[in-house]
Amino acid sequence: METDNLKQVLMPQSAAVSTSTIRYCLYARKSTEQEEKQILSIDSQIKEMLQIAQRENLQVVEIRRESHSAKASGQRPVYNQLIADIKAGIFNGIITWAPDRLSRNAGDLGAVIDLMDQKLLLEIRTYSQKFADSPNEKFLLMILGSQAKLENDNRSINIKRGMRTRVEMGYWPCVAPTGYINENLRDKPGSVILDPIRAPIIKQMFEKIADSGWSGRKVYVWLKHDLKFVTRHGKFISLGNIYIILRNSFYYGIVEYPQGSKNWYHGKHQPIITKELFDQVQKRLKQKSDIKQSYGKEFAFTKLIKCGLCGSSITADEKFKELKNGTIGRYVYYGCNRSKDQACKSGYIKEDHLLDQLLKIIDQVDLDQLGIKEKIQRELERFNKFRYGVLGLFKEEQLKQTEIDCRNYARYILNEGSIPEKRELLGCIRSGLVFRGKEICLVS
Repeated sequence: METDNLKQVLMPQSAAVSTSTIRYCLYARKSTEQEEKQILSIDSQIKEMLQIAQRENLQVVEIRRESHSAKASGQRPVYNQLIADIKAGIFNGIITWAPDRLSRNAGDLGAVIDLMDQKLLLEIRTYSQKFADSPNEKFLLMILGSQAKLENDNRSINIKRGMRTRVEMGYWPCVAPTGYINENLRDKPGSVILDPIRAPIIKQMFEKIADSGWSGRKVYVWLKHDLKFVTRHGKFISLGNIYIILRNSFYYGIVEYPQGSKNWYHGKHQPIITKELFDQVQKRLKQKSDIKQSYGKEFAFTKLIKCGLCGSSITADEKFKELKNGTIGRYVYYGCNRSKDQACKSGYIKEDHLLDQLLKIIDQVDLDQLGIKEKIQRELERFNKFRYGVLGLFKEEQLKQTEIDCRNYARYILNEGSIPEKRELLGCIRSGLVFRGKEICLVS
């Protein structure tokens, strides 16, 4: 936004100012030309409208620029602020190049008409027209605004029809996926060719999933840290985009357009992989997804332990491996999430080894400080209520309660308890738990 006090520039000293002076805001918005021409278009609009304002003694108090499209209602921050300022009485007039600079949609057009009906917006000036608060001029403004919306809608329909026609011919009308380059030939609009640098790596991604059983995260680490792989725009591929690539049928020659529509077309581009390789990858991805859904993603000890090297939190990750008997083994590893130090050298520890170390720690702490005895007493009371109310046993039939070993109860919770019970138990330990050198330690 550009804001200037322009009275001295636009109003000659000899000009007579009317008692009903209108305070104009000059609003300039980009045209539909290419980007470098859009910036020039804004400057041209301002130059022309300032000349008109000076010639007709119009009081322009601010200039505001915007580069947002007027296709959708309420999506232009500068325009929205202009409407708010008119409601606040800062301006009561607008100068702009043409009516379609203000609106190409019904919502924004209606907002302008409402302001004129409320006598808050007294006049709109364009290069060749003037619209005041009169029925005929407001009607003409609505017609011109509606015409701009009609042109916008027709342009959208024509673009979509042209893109659909290209797809039906086997060409791709959008930005080429990673591994391909848009050819931009006049006689073949939408043609793509293989990216000689990235296409072979895309193929290796599919092969590592299908043949070596890699996970998407392992592919991500391989691309980013081993290969330093970047897109044509110089950006690393995110983990989410890796899965998008692995599920994209474009790479074996079949195009879905629009995405998610289930409308399939045969592309004329050269495939990077075969249909068989693509199907193998989908089977692997589905298998891993089904396994992860069956186990869930909640881990018992992630919120209770800190990294002893950098102070970051401890995170957990699960790995799945197909065993010789055909079943799937699940393994959980805990390690530093490196939120405070990306170069932290802390290693990883298996969950069963972590549990063994926690059991040893339980043998070291003073359990009288944990409140376990009170918890045991509550559990016994609940159990006795069950015996009386459900099993129908009498109090005199109770077995003599022997003293319960709190330490064994704590060990039982760590081994067999639910995740909330494990967290409650470890949360009672006053000393902190840290992970250092693949060992869990107590710190005061």
